[in-house]
Amino acid sequence: QVQLVESGGGLVQAGGSLRLSCAASGRPINNYAMGWFRQAPGKEREYVAAINWSGSNTYYADSVKGRFTIPRDDAKNTVYLQMSSLKPEDTAVYYCAVKLASGAYYPSHNYGYWGQGTQVTVSS
Repeated sequence: QVQLVESGGGLVQAGGSLRLSCAASGRPINNYAMGWFRQAPGKEREYVAAINWSGSNTYYADSVKGRFTIPRDDAKNTVYLQMSSLKPEDTAVYYCAVKLASGAYYPSHNYGYWGQGTQVTVSS
């Protein structure tokens, strides 16, 4: 069992930056790929970014490519989402999760052990 706790959300102006953290406990996550998703009010949860188990490969939704990065620090059992050039449309609750199933990185059904989420609000 893995418990995930997201933090680092907040209110930021458009063009600003935030770094979200996803701290894991219960067991090491160094053997797992990890992902970030987000859900805006009235919308379905959508894929944002993922990183493979070794950190050698990262994957991004087109909407965040070039603006977000997803580093991991296995010594701290933590995955991050570094967000820059934020836009109002990035406003959402951001969730991290552990990739438990093989296959593509973007479907949320390939993930489990979801955290409770952290709110990001980008003002125009």
